[in-house]
Amino acid sequence: MNFFKIKTSWSNAEFIPIKLCMASIYIFIGSYFHEFFQNYYTLLLIVFGITVIWFVYQWLKKMKA
Repeated sequence: MNFFKIKTSWSNAEFIPIKLCMASIYIFIGSYFHEFFQNYYTLLLIVFGITVIWFVYQWLKKMKA
């Protein structure tokens, strides 16, 4: 089963539907469980900050290569 070894190439425009799909479910879950996530705002902001820094670093590193 080589399903996970298949290489694909995506353009930026092809990522728009998947990004919209993920964003819409995140907004739905966030609005539905607002009171639950309210206790974890600080933790979520820390995770967001770390992942944004990591993503931008990887992106810049890839642009230089």
